This record gives sequence, C-alpha cells and structure tokens, in this order.
Amino acid sequence: MSKKSDKQKASPKDDGKKKHDDGKKKKNAALKISEKDALKQPQTKVQKEVEGNGHLAKTDDGRLNRKEYEGELKKLQTELCHLQEWVKATGERVVIIFEGRDAAGKGGTIKAITERVSPRVFRLVALPAPSDREKTQLYVQRFVPHLPAAGEIVIFDRSWYNRAGVEHVMGFCTDEQYKKFLELCPMFEKTMVDNGIRLFKFWLEVSNEEQERRFEARIEDPLRQWKLSNMDLPSREKWYQYSKARDTMLECTDSEHAPWYLVDSNDKKRARLNLISHLLSAIPYKKIERKKVKLPDRSEKDKYDDSKKIKNRKWVPQKFK
Repeated sequence: MSKKSDKQKASPKDDGKKKHDDGKKKKNAALKISEKDALKQPQTKVQKEVEGNGHLAKTDDGRLNRKEYEGELKKLQTELCHLQEWVKATGERVVIIFEGRDAAGKGGTIKAITERVSPRVFRLVALPAPSDREKTQLYVQRFVPHLPAAGEIVIFDRSWYNRAGVEHVMGFCTDEQYKKFLELCPMFEKTMVDNGIRLFKFWLEVSNEEQERRFEARIEDPLRQWKLSNMDLPSREKWYQYSKARDTMLECTDSEHAPWYLVDSNDKKRARLNLISHLLSAIPYKKIERKKVKLPDRSEKDKYDDSKKIKNRKWVPQKFK
C-alpha cells in the first residue's frame, strides 16, 4: 500500500468549515479595525472624564439603579466645577432656561446642577408672578436685571417663556400680547447672543401618564405636597391646550442662534444625566489648574483656653448621638 500524502484533499464538509473559519477571522479582523478607528476619534471632555454613559444598571422597572446614577452624576458634577472655574477665569456669561409642563422634573434637574457649585457663580432665578407695577413695564424688563455679568451662569427656573405657556393658556395675557411676544422673542435672544451671552434653552417633556403619577404622589406624600401649586390641577385639565402652546412656541422661537433642546424626562435620573452631559459638551471649557494649597499651622500667639470660655453658653441639645 502506498503511503497517504500529508496533504490530503479536503472533503466538502471540511472545505465548508474552512470557509466558515476564514469568514469568522475576517469579521473579527474588521471589528478590530473599526475599534482602532473609533479609538482614534477625538473625545470630548465629557467623554474623557465621564466613562460608561449609556450602559448603566437598571432596576426591575427599567429605571436607573441609584448607585450607578449617583456615580455618573458625581462625575458630571466634577465637570460642572471645572466649568465654574473656567467661567470665572474667562469672564464668560451663560444663561440656561428650563421650561416644561408642571411636574416635568425641572426642580430636580436644577438641583443636580447646582448642589456642588457656588451660588455666586451659578445663580438661580425663579421669579414670582409679576406685580401690578411690573405688569405695566416692557414684558422682558423684569428679566433683564437678572442676566449674568462676567463670570456668572444664570439659571432661569421658568423665564420669559411664561408668556408663551401658562399666561397664554390660562388667559393671563391678551392675544395681542401673546402674538407680539412670539414675534419679538427671537430678536431679544439674538441681542443677548450677539453681545456674548451663551444661551441654552431646555424643554423637559413628560408624558400624560407620568405627569399624572407624579401629581398623585404629590397629593399623597406630605414631603411633596408643597410642590402642588394653584396652576397644577388646571394644567392637567388643559393638557392639549398646553401641547398646542408648546408646539407654537417651538415653531416660533427655535432659532439657529438660540435653539431649543428637548429632554425626555419620564425617567428623571436619565434626564438629569443626559441634560448635564449635553450642556457640558456644548461649552468649550477647559480645566483651570488651581494653585496648590498648603494649610498653615495655628499661631500660638495670644493662646488661651478658648473652649472653656464658651462651655457654659446655651448649646443645642444633642438628641442624636
């Protein structure tokens, strides 16, 4: 018998397996190339500092896991601190407007932005209803004094867009005043932008079902009842009127110089992370290096027992030890 050749002819089955393996190798090679190309793409500051967005752990109902949320929020709040220092150092002026239906999550989002930064830099403006005197002024007049000076970021919790929403729907302004506002508002905002103010407008959109759930929670929970206002219940009844007012507002005031950004706020945690991440990516800030701080030693000059001096003063009882 002749010896079998080391290189035997492959069977059709073996040939098919070889083709499959070759195809798999090519696919893996292509994936490696695409991953390398992706790594070459320049990352934004937020992408560099805040890793892992979009792949966060969820609870059983699909909402974000609290631990994951707080970890991501801390990264974003660190970036907000860097933004704050940059704004102070460069004299930038920023205006951030928050609008949306009642119970859309504006307050919680604003708190997430401001809780780790200085109120002297991040100023919150939430004006009450206009006084009788203010009603006789130019409509935007009462908002102008609150616009930022150099090194400030002003957050409007509701703004001049009250006229396009609640004032129009609830009949607090005339049709003529409403139409005039929609006509002049883009020009007012262009004046701001042309004078160097960075203007950001966010509309938080909540569904009918989620708004109803949040209102029910406010009614039942004593810790949330303070959030209920005189306008909340009528706003539920006038859902579609508010929807039409929103649509008209966006149509008339969404401009290249001052665009609207809509935020899905049915999941509050996701909404906060998405909004803050977008805000940071839209401002070309840089991390400002701070001088290294050395804590000085306590001077022994004029030393005395300063604790003994106040020992017999009125102290708050320590009920919690």
